[in-house]
Amino acid sequence: MKKTLVSALSAALVIGAASTTFAAANPFSDVPRDHWAYDAVTQLAADGVVEGYGDGTYRGDRNITRYEMAQMTAKAMAKGDMSASDKALVDRLAAEFADELNNLGVRVSKLEKNADMVKWNGELRYTYERVGGEFIGKYMGQRQTNNELLFRLNPTAEVNDHWTVKARLDAKTNTKTDAGNDGNIKLKRAWAEGKYGSTTIRLGKFPVFTEQGVLFDDNMSGASLMLGAEKPVSATIYAGRYNLEGSAWGDEITEAKEAGSYTGGTTANMQGITLNWDPSERFHLGVDYLRLGNNKLLTGMMGVKDPLNYYGAGITYRPVQTVYLSGGYWKTNSHESAEIKKEHMKSYNIELGYKGADESDPGSFGIYAAYRYIGGMGTIAPTFDGAMWNTKGWEIGGQYTLQKNIVGSLIYFHGKEIFSAEPEGKTGIKKGFARVEFFF
Repeated sequence: MKKTLVSALSAALVIGAASTTFAAANPFSDVPRDHWAYDAVTQLAADGVVEGYGDGTYRGDRNITRYEMAQMTAKAMAKGDMSASDKALVDRLAAEFADELNNLGVRVSKLEKNADMVKWNGELRYTYERVGGEFIGKYMGQRQTNNELLFRLNPTAEVNDHWTVKARLDAKTNTKTDAGNDGNIKLKRAWAEGKYGSTTIRLGKFPVFTEQGVLFDDNMSGASLMLGAEKPVSATIYAGRYNLEGSAWGDEITEAKEAGSYTGGTTANMQGITLNWDPSERFHLGVDYLRLGNNKLLTGMMGVKDPLNYYGAGITYRPVQTVYLSGGYWKTNSHESAEIKKEHMKSYNIELGYKGADESDPGSFGIYAAYRYIGGMGTIAPTFDGAMWNTKGWEIGGQYTLQKNIVGSLIYFHGKEIFSAEPEGKTGIKKGFARVEFFF
């Protein structure tokens, strides 16, 4: 598409030249004062949108290239004080010259944002788990395996300059039995998120991640307030409801309900706060407090105090950018009894890692070794894929980016079951975990 510089003066509308009276001196010898485009050319030159030639001419009757027009458009896009009609024209010009603008290094993110107010990303992942060892063989009779295929979608919709709506949709199937969740897609998360400076507000069903994911890495319904993002001191405060069937105690609760030994509700009131201190890129300190209350479930079936109060802290130190050492300790106020002993009321974690896999960087990788102690009452919904609820032991693992947006993971855990009452027999547990994820 060819245009002349004179016809290209429609770009003057971008900066309101058509409705402004100019007093600037004439910069071009070949544009006399009585020329119909004199005012527009003068203002465009004053604003730096057009520059003319070294001999002081404008040469408005010459055909211009798409790149020259794109440069004029780019300069017009850089001006922020535009009327609605001017902005509409800029958007049309930016769309027409999008390829040239990209080659010139001009970002048109605002235009793209307005054109597509809903963004989608997600993943397809396959997970294989195998749990065995002396304890599994003695008390369960055979190794436990899991073959799970998960398809996940994460839509994000813009509401206005401050608020967005986000969600997560999951569909699972067991590749060994071809049994899924009845062909249904489950809504795992849905929340509104507002950002005002360094403060973020969340309302709905949203994710909560405590320090190192030891106490909690799951979704809850309610509200949260994140203060001081990207500052040395920050905090996340949350309150709402959480269904304990999705917690580390979920299997026991489900079995009790099926057996008829528990018929009460499984939703608990949950409140918590995590405080973070990040004085430098090398050091991080996080402190957690979490309160969980459900009178009938906790005092009746679980045999512990209501409410449960959890507290603890974790530290991460990076001596160099590629190496990290993290650790922490957490505890609950549950009382000791014949069923619940003090070793069940705590959790701790020590991990040494090197680098990390980046899904956008093929060949990147990360490896780690850790010792984890996940007490039966010392955690609610831990994040770990190796160590399981009510176990303690060593875990090693790693991730590798096979190709762009394709990441593989391998984990091995070797440890022991933590018991409420010491059983007869052996307590060793071994677990292998493998996963491949396709991000889009």
